[in-house]
Amino acid sequence: MNRPFDIDGLIDKYYPADRKVRGILLKHSADVCALAVEIAHSRRLPLSDADIRTAAYAHDIGIIATDAPGIDCHGTMPYLAHGAVGADMLRTAGAPQWLARIAERHTGAGLTEAEIANAGLPMPPGRSYMPVTLLERLICFADCFYSKSGKMERKSTERVRAGLERFGAGVVARFDDMFREFGPLPSA
Repeated sequence: MNRPFDIDGLIDKYYPADRKVRGILLKHSADVCALAVEIAHSRRLPLSDADIRTAAYAHDIGIIATDAPGIDCHGTMPYLAHGAVGADMLRTAGAPQWLARIAERHTGAGLTEAEIANAGLPMPPGRSYMPVTLLERLICFADCFYSKSGKMERKSTERVRAGLERFGAGVVARFDDMFREFGPLPSA
């Protein structure tokens, strides 16, 4: 089991109750958490529900600093950088490294330096954006099925794959690898 961290306190600090983005973050995180826990139980993964919950609620903590007015985020950072920003926020708050890395490595199905450079993605350089640990991969995978905009309903596997194609064939191949590791999905 990983060292615990008060993710609820950090959410309270950056996401006031009167902001629309708080509800969006909490719903999205709850959806990612529920799917990740279902997968962990069905696959008998050696992960605690507490660690999965903490990771699911921490992975998108950085969206508040991004310029995404459609989800009530009025910061200055590009949305794709929210994982790196969230990792920095978590580290500043004293979160353990395992949790900061979940935020940092959850975008898409992971992104390599070459994919970031080739697509001109606005990601801070010199970091690893590839999920490595079982928990990193699980949260990354579960996150792919939920958006923070629109109806926020679970996406089909086909829709997830189609959305990842913009990042390149390598990202889709990694998603397919994760699907083999964690799928098939429990029913919606």
